[in-house]
Amino acid sequence: MLSGRAHALKPSPTLAINAKEKVLRAQGLDIAGFGAGEPDFDTPQHIKNAAIDAINKGFTKYTPVAGIEPLKDAIIEKFKNDNGLTFKREEVIVSCGGKHGLYNLFQALFQEGDEVIIPTPYWVSYPPMVELTGAQPIIVDTREEDDYQVTGDLIKRYITSRTKGIVLNYPSNPVGSVYTVENLAQIGKLAVEHNLYIVSDEMYEKLVYDGYKHTSIASIDNTFKERTIISNGVSKAYSMTGWRIGYTAGPKEIISAMSNIQSQSTSNPTSISQYAALAALTGPQDFIVTMVGEFQKRRDYLVRELTSIPGVTCYNPRGAFYVFPNFNAVLGKKFKDRAIDTSAALTELLLEEFHTAVVPGAEFGKEGYLRLSFATSMEVIRKGIERIQNAAASLV
Repeated sequence: MLSGRAHALKPSPTLAINAKEKVLRAQGLDIAGFGAGEPDFDTPQHIKNAAIDAINKGFTKYTPVAGIEPLKDAIIEKFKNDNGLTFKREEVIVSCGGKHGLYNLFQALFQEGDEVIIPTPYWVSYPPMVELTGAQPIIVDTREEDDYQVTGDLIKRYITSRTKGIVLNYPSNPVGSVYTVENLAQIGKLAVEHNLYIVSDEMYEKLVYDGYKHTSIASIDNTFKERTIISNGVSKAYSMTGWRIGYTAGPKEIISAMSNIQSQSTSNPTSISQYAALAALTGPQDFIVTMVGEFQKRRDYLVRELTSIPGVTCYNPRGAFYVFPNFNAVLGKKFKDRAIDTSAALTELLLEEFHTAVVPGAEFGKEGYLRLSFATSMEVIRKGIERIQNAAASLV
């Protein structure tokens, strides 16, 4: 008999879409995939060379649970140079990807009776991770016309005596929205006033457009830093999704608790991947500039083409590599005898009839929307957007 939590838990919808896409490809179908959130660029060669060098030098054994010291030092230097933040080694932990770090963090912070505020649209894994601790996710809706920013005034309406934390993600997955410094300051002051923790997921901080400069909420005021835990990693910025290296920085006692949890689950992150991550953080950074430039071209094309579909609107993302178009005007129609009344139904239609893989917005807390990743080639993007346009035109 499975546990109650196992029965209640759903698999990651983005990974499920990716798996279904691969099955259809194996059947010989030409699928235009917008589902996976991973760059189509190869990991830079100097990073791969560092991993090969680590293998040849025998760095293939256990490491300290929270990560090797040279990598921790590189992470500390990154926070100093990029964010103006100072951390010590005991305030940093390396985990098996950003998701693993967040899971450990939620387990360390939250428990039965707690409430955790999560703005929509949210990354699909935040609510299930909170629920796995026994705490309750409190979903706060944000709107496209408000730049998808949750404000201090909005959060204030949802704070109760049981509120333990707020989850922020900027630039965000799935919509690519960012926070202004003024808004972050409002949220930080609210967290201090109500003694709340701030979980600041900054995985996409280097993938920003139109001259936007990322600011971490922890860098605005030291009282914010004292209650902020920052999640980041090398997966997105360095095209290292499969290497599974994320890192978290925050108060010593929280990082120590995360290390204890990690010691009883995965032990250390892969030694070879840690040396690769060290090369990523300390080596040439020009790869990121090149990748961001290409992503921006793809973003511009996608937003233009999606908004050419009658009734469809699309927020212009300022970061990350996703677009989140609003298809509510399309829903309620039919394809042949098939009712297309939800984002899930539209997703199934696109995959099964038009061989295009996207993720339904309902999984991100926004019904009527779709998430498309533009971390794929222009060839795939052009082919896929034409199919989406044809699908929309086929609905009556």
